[in-house]
Amino acid sequence: MKTDKVIEYIVSWLKDYATNAKVNGFVVGVSGGIDSAVTSTLCAKTGLPTLCIEMPIHQAQSHVNRAQEHIKQLKERFENVSDVRVDLTPVFEEFKTEVSLDGKQATVDMALANTRARLRMTTLYYHAGLLGRLVAGTGNKVEDFGVGFYTKYGDGGVDLSPIADLMKSEVYLLGKELEVPESIMNAAPSDGLFGDTRSDEDQIGANYDELEWAMRMHDEGKTVEDFSGRQREVFSIYKRFNSANKHKMTPIPVCEIPQNLT
Repeated sequence: MKTDKVIEYIVSWLKDYATNAKVNGFVVGVSGGIDSAVTSTLCAKTGLPTLCIEMPIHQAQSHVNRAQEHIKQLKERFENVSDVRVDLTPVFEEFKTEVSLDGKQATVDMALANTRARLRMTTLYYHAGLLGRLVAGTGNKVEDFGVGFYTKYGDGGVDLSPIADLMKSEVYLLGKELEVPESIMNAAPSDGLFGDTRSDEDQIGANYDELEWAMRMHDEGKTVEDFSGRQREVFSIYKRFNSANKHKMTPIPVCEIPQNLT
């Protein structure tokens, strides 16, 4: 991949989109992960005002440290970057007092994890509305269109997606070129939605290199019967997530009323 040319292309795309939309810049949620680090740096390179928002909710300290390191570095490099920290932990805890927490623990935990993502989405859009800016998404291709590893109307609720046509490995290539801090480059990818250090691989059961391979095989029309051993296991994992999360990747179903009933 021509990394420098891809960066130029995305930065130009972002700037053109914002100009045509007549908005003042971008808002990006910064988590301490590679995707948000690359996305925020690309937005910063447009020269348009870029607000980085850190939104901890019982966050693991390692995630907080990486997010703050990245924001500090970005502000030193780009005059158009500003930041704000919104501690959503009290909001999250108050929400829990107003809803039922009955049910299987795993189900409750997942519902609350998705709630964290949706509270962050609301916060991003609040600031974007105040400032007249666009919310830039941080999802990559394998997450957004492969396994659907994001929260519907959470981190999936954005105005535009600058890195959604890039595989995770390609995001890392951009990260190196964009001088993303080594602490982020070397960290295990994590959605940070459970308040601990569990990685994406812990949750999915496969790493991103494996998932990228499975996505390519799926696009080539392969089936699980074509593989054995670990490849068969990974392909089955990919297919399971892809099928279960298809509702996130397709347009919302609309009940179209027949003309003879109108």
